[in-house]
Amino acid sequence: MADELDWQLCRSFLAVLDEGSLSGAARALGLTQPTIGRHVEALEQALGTPLFVRSPQGLVPTEAALEIRPHAEAMRAAAASLRRAVSGAEGGARGTVRLTASEAVGAEVLPPMLARFRARHPGIALELVLSNRTQDLLKREADIAIRMVRPEQSALLSRKVGVTTLGLHAHRDYLARHGTPRSLEELGGHALIGFDKESPSIQTLRAMGFQMGREAFAFRTDSDLAQLALIRAGAGIGVCQLGVARREEALVHVLAEDFAFSLDLWVVMHENLRTSEPMRLVYDHLAAELKAYALTSRR
Repeated sequence: MADELDWQLCRSFLAVLDEGSLSGAARALGLTQPTIGRHVEALEQALGTPLFVRSPQGLVPTEAALEIRPHAEAMRAAAASLRRAVSGAEGGARGTVRLTASEAVGAEVLPPMLARFRARHPGIALELVLSNRTQDLLKREADIAIRMVRPEQSALLSRKVGVTTLGLHAHRDYLARHGTPRSLEELGGHALIGFDKESPSIQTLRAMGFQMGREAFAFRTDSDLAQLALIRAGAGIGVCQLGVARREEALVHVLAEDFAFSLDLWVVMHENLRTSEPMRLVYDHLAAELKAYALTSRR
């Protein structure tokens, strides 16, 4: 096996995995199908093992391919991080910064903040990844993350900027039709909006005393945005951040004294990025903006 692997070979390998065929990988990368085929063959020779077998459904990855996939994806993330760092190395505040946040924060909280940032720094491009999965900053899956739990890795630069409170909300039209619950016990007679599967965030809520299971919900979805859309549509009562709900007059905070829980807001990046001007500008901007947002999300 060669001591060093050509990144282009791994790039083509990942494209075949993602697309399921040489032709699909060629289209995705803007290369020719024979070139992709040669890359895969070269990688197989370098590793000394076959990576794909042909089937009526296309190219099927071998166990060896699945085993090395995480390592190839780490190479892809590192290459993307390198490109972003180089793009901002010269010419002042220019470059690309990749951000990650939960669905709710990324879609409902960050957009106006990012718009204001771009108005001040038009030379910096922003990539936004919405995911409730914790992106690994140590592997450079993203440059800066907005998190609701305190990071544990020592190599990360973290700043707690405040606390966001979540509570039960319903559209006023729903409450006009079905009445406003006066106690947690009365929630059983309402259409509740909640999760479908257990997740780390739900497990955190359970540790804080949230005891409802999925069987209690009339609408079940693991998408924060879908839950919020259902609340806005008047489908039932669900949970959302006070700072988001307070922007809309039609959303009513229900059982404010009986049901509320708070989550910390953290801005996080890899400590090695602190010397990058684009990274520092985005980091400081989000820290200030989210601190102000947290004040609107308190009980």
